[in-house]
This record gives sequence, C-alpha cells and structure tokens, in this order.
Amino acid sequence: MIITIMITVFVLGYISIALEHTIKVDKAASALLIGGITWALYAFSGVDQLHMNEYLSHHLVDIAEILFFLLGAMTIVELIDAHEGFSIITDKITTNKKVALMWILCTITFFFSAVLDNLTTAIVMSALLTKLIKDKEELWMFAGMVIISANAGGAWSPIGDITTIMLWVGDQVTASNIITSLFIPSLVCALVPLVYLSFRLKGSVTRPEEIDFKEHSIDPTTTFERNLVFYLGVVGLLFVPIFKTVTHLPPYLGMLISLGVLWLVTEIIHRSKNHEKKSQLSVIGVLKKIDTATIFFFLGILLAVAALQSAGQLDIVANFLQETFKGDIYIINIIIGLLSSIVDNVPLVAGAMGMYDIGPISNIQGELAFPQNHTFWKFLAYCAGTGGSVLIIGSAAGVAVMGILKIDFIWYIKNISLLALMGYLAGAATYILMQ
Repeated sequence: MIITIMITVFVLGYISIALEHTIKVDKAASALLIGGITWALYAFSGVDQLHMNEYLSHHLVDIAEILFFLLGAMTIVELIDAHEGFSIITDKITTNKKVALMWILCTITFFFSAVLDNLTTAIVMSALLTKLIKDKEELWMFAGMVIISANAGGAWSPIGDITTIMLWVGDQVTASNIITSLFIPSLVCALVPLVYLSFRLKGSVTRPEEIDFKEHSIDPTTTFERNLVFYLGVVGLLFVPIFKTVTHLPPYLGMLISLGVLWLVTEIIHRSKNHEKKSQLSVIGVLKKIDTATIFFFLGILLAVAALQSAGQLDIVANFLQETFKGDIYIINIIIGLLSSIVDNVPLVAGAMGMYDIGPISNIQGELAFPQNHTFWKFLAYCAGTGGSVLIIGSAAGVAVMGILKIDFIWYIKNISLLALMGYLAGAATYILMQ
C-alpha cells in the first residue's frame, strides 16, 4: 500500500513539474516535495531503520557528487561570462542563418560532450546560446538540439556520460571498444533530427543587443583578463576527465580543483581594483548569480528516484523486462533507454548491471552473464545515454538546460521530443544493423 502511494506521489510530482507554467508553481518546489515525501513514505513501509539510513546515506553521497559537480561547473561558466569570455567564441561565429548556426552549435556540442561530458557541455552551451539568440522560442529550439547532441556525443565516449562512466569503471566495456562501436550510432542519433530540422528552419536569428563598452566606458575586463579567464576555464573543464582517468577519484573533485585555481587567479588579477568592480568579477560575486533553484530541482528529482530504487521498484521493472522479453537484449535496452527519459538513467543502468554478471555467457542462478564488451553492455550505454533526450528531465544535461534557460516541459514535448525519439530509434537501428 505504502509503495503504491510512493509511486502515486512521484507521478503527481512529475505532472506538477510538467505543468509548471500552468499551475504557476516552480518545478524546484515540486521536486523537493516529492523527494522528501517519497522518503518519508518509505520510512513507513516496514523497512528496518538501520537499512533505510544506510540506503539514504549511500544515495546522498552519489547525489552530492552530482550537485557539487554541477555547482562547480556553473560557477566556472558564470565566471567566464562575467569576464565576457564567451565573446571569444561568439565573435568567431559570424553567421546568423538558423541552419548554419544550428549545424555549428550541434557539431561543437557533439564533440565537446565526448571530451568534457554531456552535463558540463550543456551548461557551457546554455551560456553561449544566450549570447547568440535573442528570441525565446528560437533559443529553446536550439537548446533542445543541444540536449540531443550533448547526450548523443556523451554516449560514445567512456567519460561522456555518467552511465558510460559506470559501465567503463565497472569493466563492462573498454574505452577503445565503446568508442569504435558507438560512434556511428551516436552520430546518426544527432544527425537525423538535425537534417530534419534543416529542411524546416528558415531565415536568421536575432542576436541580443550588445553593450557598447567603449561608449559607456564600463568595459569590465581587459583583453588579457578576458583571454586568461576564458582559456583557464576551458583548460579547467578539460582537466576534469583527465583527473578522473588518472586518479580514479570522482569528477567533482577535479571540478572543485579547477574552480579553486580560477578563484585564486581572479583574486590575484583583480586585487588592485576597487571593491565594486572586484565584487562583480570575483567568484563570491558570481555565486550570487548561480541559479540555486536548479540545484534544488536536481536534488529533489534524484532523491525521489533514489527512494523508488531503495523500495525495489526499479529492480521490479528490470526483472519484468527480463522475463517479458527473455533473450532479446535489443528490445530490453531500447525500453530501458525510453524509461530513462522518465526516471534517471543511473539507477536503471545500475539495475541492469545488477541483473547480469560479467563472465562467460552461462546461467548463473537463472540469470545470464555477459562478458566484457558484449553487445548488451555497449547497446545499454547507447540507449541509456541517448534515450533521456526524449523528455527534458530524462537526462542531467536536460535538467541543467531546463533550469538555466527556463524551458517549459510541455513546450519541449511538443517541439523536441519527437525529434529526439527519431534520432534515438535511428541510432538504435544503426547499431543493430552494424551487428
């Protein structure tokens, strides 16, 4: 009975997030409520208190890692923005033609997300989009394609998405194998909606009005400071996956080190400025601009999904798929990918990893075991990584962009979901044909 109420609360919360603009209640409030209430209900389900606290502590560590990572990345991006650093890129993108601009931005996103990761790339591109596009609808359309491209780019890289990192660290896949196997399907996933949109988009985008700093004499930074913070910020973001690979420590530590270096450098280069100017260009000043509501939204969503996982609901789903589509790893993975657009892909992948062992294909207590680099693991990486694009809160990149650019959930369903589904299924079909 309690478990049923937990699922009902989750569904109702999900609906309230979807209807945020209709009911005029911020999605962060709904997310925090379902996150707290689902755990409170789980406490009355008969679970042992010691076990419940263990579950909560375990999930809180994982959630905190994501939140600290997000906070660090958002601060670095805001710091670059405060120094007008993104003008280094926007000045080089001279075209205002919608189709050309869409191709440029999606290509940058696709390859950036493989090197950085899809969440960091989505945050960077969100800041970049606001410098290039003024109209809200056009901005959201480009942002939707950025989400698709970021998730597609992250799927073929061992460090591009949290789920591929999980499979790589867990020895289910090797770095070289996942790159060679998933690059083409991931590329198809990004190209199909992009090509389709190319025939529909017409005209040019309107850029935001740029402040004439010379005329107003309020140029916040020198060219040296702008270049220094921009390139140091980019190097800091690129340092994170290298740090993760070399030390095997969580990525958020690398992000915090990068932020610490930037913080130190900006304190030094602005130390001679008056308090008013320095406060606008320091990390302390930038932290006031961080969208804290996005952090709380992430926290609530991840807590709610963690409660359902602890209650065993996601394991039930995983086992149901295994029993219903016995032996068909393609259908199971395609459905897991689509489910990851509703609930977080991390517990779904964790559930799938728990269902199967690594070893020779043989029955172990009635369950199959798949060897390293087996088709199941690679297709799971593709589906879980790209399927989340179908709904905007189905991936970390989507949630971040939704929070930063205030994208409406229903708008995304009407305008982007079908494009994401087309790309997802086309990439899946490409992978199956390649086998």
